[in-house]
Amino acid sequence: MLPFAVRFKSGSPVHEQVLLAVRRAIVGGRLVPGDRFPSVRTLSQELRISPATAHKVISTLTEEGVLSIEPGVGAIIRQKRPTTAEQREALLEEEVERLVVGARLVALKLEDVLRAVRRAWNRLVKE
Repeated sequence: MLPFAVRFKSGSPVHEQVLLAVRRAIVGGRLVPGDRFPSVRTLSQELRISPATAHKVISTLTEEGVLSIEPGVGAIIRQKRPTTAEQREALLEEEVERLVVGARLVALKLEDVLRAVRRAWNRLVKE
């Protein structure tokens, strides 16, 4: 059984949905530094996704520094790397821009977006 759940929705790439679920599990404390991460084969079988997609998930998480690959052990959740305020702000800017563009495409108002962000923030903090 996987330490995270994925709610697949059409219209978004599968690997991005899995990445979001993993990040949600980390934020919620269900995955902590030192935990073993499922293999490509396990991800593929449990989520019923292609091995190529599962590999892309693990590769992305490794590139981001979320996972480290330990010979003979497999993928492990890494300790969070300290980042500078500038690095965190740059990451946030990119994500916020993506959110704003998506919201504007469907004609949402700023108040609607802020309300949705608050709901998501509160839901994740409670997990």
